[in-house]
Amino acid sequence: MVQQVTNGIKISVKTKFIGTSYHDDRLRYAFSYRISIENQSNDSVQLLNRHWEIFDSLNTIEIVDGPGVVGLKPILKPGQKHCYSSNCILTSHIGAMNGYYEMVNFTSTKTFKVHIPTFQLMVSGALN
Repeated sequence: MVQQVTNGIKISVKTKFIGTSYHDDRLRYAFSYRISIENQSNDSVQLLNRHWEIFDSLNTIEIVDGPGVVGLKPILKPGQKHCYSSNCILTSHIGAMNGYYEMVNFTSTKTFKVHIPTFQLMVSGALN
């Protein structure tokens, strides 16, 4: 598990290799990730947008931007936590993801970025 705190918002990420499948006659590697967003600040905040950079060991980078996470724009009061799961498909057995969430602080009404630490996506035993 990797963790990082930015502006009082703690991001924790846990990953898991799901399996393989063929798509367009190419082997694909599926990974799931579970993210916990914990408000350790004194203010209520809302997650507005997400930005992902998805790296594949075959040197491809995919950028994903969009509103909220899995269809939600959660509001977190101080001490509250929001968890969600999603997945990623790679063309190789090793990759990584990182990015940020754009959030708004309800007290100051200012938007700010919360960094999502880089986390590895790796088939079990890939480095042995």
